[in-house]
Amino acid sequence: MQKDNIKKQPLYVIILLILAAEAVFILPFVLQRIFRPTFLEVLAINNEDIGYCFSIYGIVALVSYLFGGPLADKFHPNKLMALALLLTAVGGLYLATFPNYFELKILYGYWGFTTIFLFWAAMIKATRIWGGDKKQGLAFGFLDGGRGLVAAAFGSIGVFVFTLFIATDISNSTLIERKEAFKQVILVCSILVALIALLVYFFLKPLQTKSAQKQSELFDRSSFKVLLKMPSIWLLMLIIICAYTGYKATDIFTLYATSVMKYDPIDSAAIGTFLLYIRPVIGVVIGLLADKTKPSLWLMIGFIVSIISSLLFTSDLINANTTLLFTINILLLAIGVYSCRVLYFATLDEAKIPVALTGTAVGLISVIGYTPEIFSGPLFGILLDNPDKITGLQNTFMVLVLFSCIGLLASYGFYRTTKKR
Repeated sequence: MQKDNIKKQPLYVIILLILAAEAVFILPFVLQRIFRPTFLEVLAINNEDIGYCFSIYGIVALVSYLFGGPLADKFHPNKLMALALLLTAVGGLYLATFPNYFELKILYGYWGFTTIFLFWAAMIKATRIWGGDKKQGLAFGFLDGGRGLVAAAFGSIGVFVFTLFIATDISNSTLIERKEAFKQVILVCSILVALIALLVYFFLKPLQTKSAQKQSELFDRSSFKVLLKMPSIWLLMLIIICAYTGYKATDIFTLYATSVMKYDPIDSAAIGTFLLYIRPVIGVVIGLLADKTKPSLWLMIGFIVSIISSLLFTSDLINANTTLLFTINILLLAIGVYSCRVLYFATLDEAKIPVALTGTAVGLISVIGYTPEIFSGPLFGILLDNPDKITGLQNTFMVLVLFSCIGLLASYGFYRTTKKR
């Protein structure tokens, strides 16, 4: 990254990026992660059904990544990101009507467009600009760790609103009561997302730099050709496939808590929220360590930790009588998964990808890298709907072991490739 093209960015810019980066995914993903059992119950669907909703999201996102990347190299992030947030919030208002399964699939396709086409590459490019030439690990550590904190805050607000509208003990509440309480959670989150859209639109203007202002042909084929010739681009695609599959597996933590550890819906939601609170710590620490060495080195460490922890979850060692082991192991898996998630775009500098092509590169990498959006939902859903719920969970973690092993090999290959360059 050329120093003369990057200005020092104010601190509030990364704070806005953090708020926006997680707020846009609260409605499609975070709510169902924290309230998974309740989400399925009030919408009258099962794990496989929500998996297919994620697949439709992923298919729309696949196209959106490719065309949204060059868009981010042409237009300022504040306009793209603010519009994306506002449109996503509108989708939340529709979710609060509890659409039927067909309508829910349409809604997830709509979210695949609003959260990716207008938002994703713009947000990654803005973060890279903020990090400058020496703090890429810290920038993306702040981004992902901060996103965890924002998600945790939304989770805490959601749990508070949910319990506020449950007049009786949760175990004695009716479906109608839980449905009304969850509706209020959705509405509150939608309003907050819309408010963040306004903040982004009015206050993200300092991000513009000389590098970012260069106007180029939208969908410039020569840019794609340059990027596709780089081995590091292909390795990054594979790394993100594996890392993101691991991240998608965090959706089942609350299911594990209810099915194996015998927690009630509120306690299981609290587990999901707790993990979000430790995400900022992991993000900042790993980001700082990566800036002192290389992001690819810590990617390898993250995949190794994920393999060990996932193997423990595939065994019968963790059950309702081993609460401490469950807590320690879920913490270890969070460290492994979040470490990989923090760093895969922090490697753009290590791979020597030009700043002017950041949006295009992110879009191109994401087309393949985020294919777990398409296949992981149905795959995990089918496994989790096993009549033996514990076996289903163990099989899901075995899939995570497999992808973590592949990710480890790809990270090693990336490390060797960039070292040679």
